[in-house]
This record gives sequence, C-alpha cells and structure tokens, in this order.
Amino acid sequence: MIVELFIPCFIDQLFPETAFNTIKVLEKAGCRVTYNPEQTCCGQPAYNAGFWDEAKQIGQKFLHDFSPDRVIVSPSASCTGMIKNAYNDLFTNTMVHNRCRAIQGNIHELSDFLVNILKKDYFGAELEGRAVYHDSCSALRECRIKDEPRHLLSRVDGLELVEMKDTDVCCGFGGTFAVKFEAISSAMAEQKVHHALEMEADFIISTDSSCLLHLQGYIDKHKLPIRTMHLADVLAHGWGNI
Repeated sequence: MIVELFIPCFIDQLFPETAFNTIKVLEKAGCRVTYNPEQTCCGQPAYNAGFWDEAKQIGQKFLHDFSPDRVIVSPSASCTGMIKNAYNDLFTNTMVHNRCRAIQGNIHELSDFLVNILKKDYFGAELEGRAVYHDSCSALRECRIKDEPRHLLSRVDGLELVEMKDTDVCCGFGGTFAVKFEAISSAMAEQKVHHALEMEADFIISTDSSCLLHLQGYIDKHKLPIRTMHLADVLAHGWGNI
C-alpha cells in the first residue's frame, strides 16, 4: 500500500526522530511511504486560538499538499483529529468541500492505521520496563482511539503495560492553555506524572508528542525517575536484537 506521510510541525521541529521511526514502522508493515516536503501545519494552533480565517488559509494549503485519493498516516492524534473534525467548520459548503471530505476519510492516526486498516500488530520491538499509556484528549475523544495503542504495546517484548489512575484525564497541555493558565496546566501535569509513578512505571507512552513534551518538562524539572516515549518510538525500539 502507498501511504502519504503527514508529519505535524510540532514533530518536525522538536521530535524529528519520531517522524523517521514512523517511516520505519510503516515500511516494516509493508507500506511504501511518500512524503511531500512542502507540507507544513494543519492549522490547529490558529483554530484553537480563535483565528479561524488564518486557520482556513493554512488548512487550504494542507488540502492542496495531500492527495484526496491516497491513504494519509500521521503520528499525531491531535492533528488527525483537527482534520477529521474541525475542518468541517472551515470547509463545509466551500469550493474545496468534496476534496476536504475525501481527505478526511483517508487520514488515519498511526495506531488506528496499523491495527484497523493493515491488521498488523507485531514489529519485533523490544523495550524492557514497565509503562503506562496516556490517553490524549484528541486520541480518545476526537479519533475514538483507546484499545489500538494498548494492543500494539502488548506486543512489545519485555514491556509490561499497566493502567494508571485517571488515564483519560487531560495532561494539562492543551496548546495555548499551557501558556494562558500555567499554574493549572502544571498542576495537571504533576497529577498525571505522579499517577504514573504510583504504578512504578518507567515510561509514559502516548500518541501525541505535545502531551509528552509537557509531561517530560515536569519530569525534567523535578528530576523524576521516569521518561516519556511516543508510540512510534516504542514500536521502532530494539530492532537491532532480532
């Protein structure tokens, strides 16, 4: 299967290794991956901040950069959710209505694509330790993703996956929320990290790098014995041992 890769600006700028690991996993799953270097942002920051005109301009570029006839895969539930849902506000009954609907139907978050479309769950990954999975708001509520990442993680050799308290509660990032309401945002990150520590977890894993950046910032500040990992990085980990 030929798939187009959408790498959100957040991952492109801060976590490029996650992007490369996404390609590795998709290729190991038998896909031929194509990447348009002209792609930028889906428009989510502007949209969430209330600048819908600006978000629409960025969204129009996104719709131009991707094909309406091919599967699109992204290692971000947040951006995938933006396109699947918020683009209804921006492009319904516009000149790009049909193109938008086609792309909305073709874009998938990574775990959703692997489990539900390709029906593949084992990639030879190895990661020693105990982990909790954090349900990002976008994955759970916008993309309806819950079991898929857990199923993939259950197939990682050496990894013990346990459930922490309030796994489906927001981590506190929320884009500009973390800037406008810093104290509340930090308290939410503290709660999330300490729930993970209560389970004696070595890793907090999620589908969204923005959540993980926020949580890792709290972990680093307080020098806590735990670290965050993106699902794509976990699935591409330990291949040298097989």
